[in-house]
Amino acid sequence: MTDKKIEQTIDDGATTMRELTKELKVGSQCGKCCGCTKKILNRKLIEIADITDQVA
Repeated sequence: MTDKKIEQTIDDGATTMRELTKELKVGSQCGKCCGCTKKILNRKLIEIADITDQVA
């Protein structure tokens, strides 16, 4: 799994770890990638919120 794939899935509408797990099978094996994935998700959601605030 790459950061870019995770970011693309978030850009395509995923907003929760559950959705990322469903789409990408993140954490379905050993779970080591969950911490990193959560950081990417949080960063992207903050970016989306900032962009939304600037547009509104």
